Amino acid sequence: MHLAYPVVLAVLLFSVGVYGVLARRNVILVLMSVELMLNAVNLNLVAFDAWLRDSLHAGQALTLFTITVAAAEIGLGLAIVLLLFRARGTADLDRATELGDPAESTADTAEAPAGAEALKGRAAA
Repeated sequence: MHLAYPVVLAVLLFSVGVYGVLARRNVILVLMSVELMLNAVNLNLVAFDAWLRDSLHAGQALTLFTITVAAAEIGLGLAIVLLLFRARGTADLDRATELGDPAESTADTAEAPAGAEALKGRAAA
């Protein structure tokens, strides 16, 4: 089998993953896109390992390591998404701009004056 077939498939998978990360606003879809990109890397590792006929099978060992890291990443990522959804009521990336309690962040911004005058006033005091 030619090396070009799995490499072209990996490029397509990676391109779809990059598009998903850049264009999507839902956190779950972004995590799925990151997994697509990791799978493209795994496909390249295994394809080049088979093409080079490596006696140590380093590409396959790195693939197992990448799969382990991806499983841990998706577990922590989903836990963070669930906490974000419980706190904010949405899994939209645009609305998750700051971390912390949403009740405290709205109270702080309502009391402080906005703009450069606020910074000058705080520096003078």
